[in-house]
Amino acid sequence: MNLHGIVHSAIGAVNPHVAATMKVSTGSITNPDGSRTPTYTIVTGDAQVQPLTFKDLTQVDGLNLNGGARAIYFFGVFNGVVRPAQKGGDTIALTDGPNVGTWLIVQVLEQWSGWCKVAVVLQNS
Repeated sequence: MNLHGIVHSAIGAVNPHVAATMKVSTGSITNPDGSRTPTYTIVTGDAQVQPLTFKDLTQVDGLNLNGGARAIYFFGVFNGVVRPAQKGGDTIALTDGPNVGTWLIVQVLEQWSGWCKVAVVLQNS
């Protein structure tokens, strides 16, 4: 059962959804000089940005997060770094509201069928 889908519109009435553009890592390519260039797939959708809860802060304790950090809920499956798959660095660009900027996913806090909650850190504003 997709609980996030059920409460999506009710949450949006209290905390408006914002348009988001996600760059999902698909790995990297090796250049002729041996350097690597990351590759991405672009996904757009609505995001629900919230502050990190005490439980979230406990979960990311030890990651040495600096600067602005938030929790973002959205439909889809996104990741932080996945070393065995040589993927990582998914980012979320928010262009509206108080959280404008590019946010890096540092940890997946919850992942369910069709939606996830991630901890993000602001990369630029």
